[in-house]
Amino acid sequence: MKNGDVNLPDKVPVMPLPGAVLFPHALLPLYIFEPRYREMLEHALQRDRMFSVTLIKPSCPEWRAPEDFFHFATVGLIRACVGRGDGTSNLVLQGLHRVRFNGFEQETPFPVAKIDLVESSDDTTVETEALGEKVLELYRKLKRAGRQLPPKVDRYLTQLGDLEMLADLVASTFVDDPLRRQRMLEEASVNQRLRLLITFLQDEIGSAAV
Repeated sequence: MKNGDVNLPDKVPVMPLPGAVLFPHALLPLYIFEPRYREMLEHALQRDRMFSVTLIKPSCPEWRAPEDFFHFATVGLIRACVGRGDGTSNLVLQGLHRVRFNGFEQETPFPVAKIDLVESSDDTTVETEALGEKVLELYRKLKRAGRQLPPKVDRYLTQLGDLEMLADLVASTFVDDPLRRQRMLEEASVNQRLRLLITFLQDEIGSAAV
């Protein structure tokens, strides 16, 4: 499977986590310490350096089977990995592409899921551009409140023509609620994704003002 210049495998290891939703283009720092995830990391490093992070359902204190986590997630690429003397590792995972799990090759000690790529709908229209401008306007308000993306990303966003990337990067940084993040991740329409983001950012700004 092809994602830009990156070939995605047909199956990937899966790391279910509480409260964690990875978006395409976004970076997620992770500390790998559980034995099953150390094994998962070794599995990924020996192959294509990819695995998927997915959200554990809030009704489950911890996952025991695939029905305990969401099957719509993002495949990520290990951009950096530093092993420690005690067998744990720190790594940075970069989101590549939305995927849906369509079955599991294994469930223990860590899941390995067969995946389908999920493409976004909507061509860029005048409405899309207007929604993107509104997102940037709300982002500028958050910046004045002291919440800002890293400087390089900040400069990039102001010149960004890719409104899908805009939605994903801003949601990744400023939408705190995991279920809202999951809802945005699963939304196929870029326009609707931007509308959701506007609502969520307005809520964030309102909370900051209280």
